[in-house]
Amino acid sequence: MAQDQQGAPILYTCAGSRGQRCTWVAEEAGVELDLRMLPFPPRHKAPEYLETNPLGTIPMLIDGETQMTESCAIAHYLAVKGGADALIVQPGEADYGEYLDYTYHADATITFPQTVYMRFALFEKHKGWEDAGHAYANWFEKRLVKIEQRLKTREYLCADRFTVADICVGYALILAKSVGLDERIPEPLKAYRERLTSRDAYKAAIAKEKAGAP
Repeated sequence: MAQDQQGAPILYTCAGSRGQRCTWVAEEAGVELDLRMLPFPPRHKAPEYLETNPLGTIPMLIDGETQMTESCAIAHYLAVKGGADALIVQPGEADYGEYLDYTYHADATITFPQTVYMRFALFEKHKGWEDAGHAYANWFEKRLVKIEQRLKTREYLCADRFTVADICVGYALILAKSVGLDERIPEPLKAYRERLTSRDAYKAAIAKEKAGAP
């Protein structure tokens, strides 16, 4: 359900951030976004953004009176808004519970240790916290076992089709490659990541983020 740009949901994000889940879903669902790219980290490099989102976090979606700041929730919301039923597992379908579980698991369990690793082992090494960062890298690796076991007999996580859960989990695997955690990814999950990133909608989302990046 494409929309006119004038009434499009506004998405504040940074290129390659967790907001990529949202730009990707928007491309899959045919939802036009008013994409507002910020420098990273916006709380320091675009302090005026704090007037919009006092947390200073990205992504943030504004759609009329609706305001959202959680990437996996935004991804689900945009799929519903676009009428992309295939991207969502509905109540009553097989794997409905698993769809919810893996969608939330993506950020709460997998992306969380990645962000701590990035802060301590990459961005703030000068503070002497590098060892703590690598401890979280180990945590991230161990938390991949649930996904790896699930995909042993499946092409996608839920309902025998590509869904928002794959986008949310897949982003964590994509992030791992870009921040130096790729050696922690088992080969079957690398193959899964390759299937996801070969999709035209993913490539279109990346292109739009790059085109709008400050």
